[in-house]
Amino acid sequence: MSHVSSHPAHGQSPLRTVQVLGGGSAGSSAHVRSLAAGLVARGVKVTVCAPSEAERAYGFSDVGAHHLPVPRSSDPASVAALRVACADADLVHAHGLHAALRASLALSGRRVPLVVTWHTRSYAEGARAHLLRILERRVAKAASVVLGTSSDLVDRARTRGARDARLAAISFPPPRRPGPDDDAERARSKTRAELGAVDRPLLMAVGTLERHRGYDVLLDAAHAWLDLDPVPLLVIAGEGPERAGLQRRIENEGLPVRLAGRRDDVADLLRAADLAVLPSSWESRSLLAQEALHAGVPLVATDVGGIPELVGEAAELVPYGDAPALARAIERLLADPARRTELTALGSAQAASWPGEDATVAQVLSVYDELTGAY
Repeated sequence: MSHVSSHPAHGQSPLRTVQVLGGGSAGSSAHVRSLAAGLVARGVKVTVCAPSEAERAYGFSDVGAHHLPVPRSSDPASVAALRVACADADLVHAHGLHAALRASLALSGRRVPLVVTWHTRSYAEGARAHLLRILERRVAKAASVVLGTSSDLVDRARTRGARDARLAAISFPPPRRPGPDDDAERARSKTRAELGAVDRPLLMAVGTLERHRGYDVLLDAAHAWLDLDPVPLLVIAGEGPERAGLQRRIENEGLPVRLAGRRDDVADLLRAADLAVLPSSWESRSLLAQEALHAGVPLVATDVGGIPELVGEAAELVPYGDAPALARAIERLLADPARRTELTALGSAQAASWPGEDATVAQVLSVYDELTGAY
């Protein structure tokens, strides 16, 4: 447990922290809300600098933090707003590369510790990839401590020049549990009917429609299911720049795939599915993987990034970009109910081994204590 006391000593001011959130991805936003709640409960003052839409969605002020609206962009007005927010901070904690860049600019010339959590990595090609490496180096060198959510992110931070990079304990609040069994089964049947999978297997993928998600490989694999009886339905929930191209392929190639768009009921979708599929070229602590294992849904995922250490033996892993291997793994699981039951049990055990909110807050407080010596 951290050395940091839950309550300041008599006459001592509470530790003042600023949490800076950038693009506000679901994973980092949920983490900041959980972290803010734990810090406030332990007597730490927390200001969350985040876009207004992130406050509306995650309610940082509902857990006792002060929310300061700061736009995502790195324009001078955004950096100036951060500079004001950080003026009396004892420590600043930025979540994500772009948030960390803005925080480092806002802290320029001040000796305030900067903690950076890398929740995932950005994707770029060509000249943009070169600029991304420059950004990563600048952020890694500016940070007092970099916390990476997977071992390969920790290694990446070190190669970019981080003086102190550590594996982060990141909790994932278990999703809301369904009601009584009969209600849960009724809800599952209703969701399957809505998606068009009443009498056929339902495969679920969730994530932004971007190239690195590997949906092109997943569509290649879907050709193999056309010979199955009944033909499984693959539903992909998410939006993004690849939507038009994916939709054209689905229609032109007659694939049993439906693009469901952005959804706010992912937990319900997963509970209705027979399998979850994660075909990405890289992931750290994938939200889909965590949600699938919590929901007891067997998972087929690519053997990349932080996935192996996250899921352990509780998923079927295949090489990225290997459509035949992906198709075979899915076909085998659909034909093997005993293996699906085994993966469900392994998934529950694996999910129980992940860090809880207390462990996450304790690690962060320990880092804060090292850097500030405030307690």
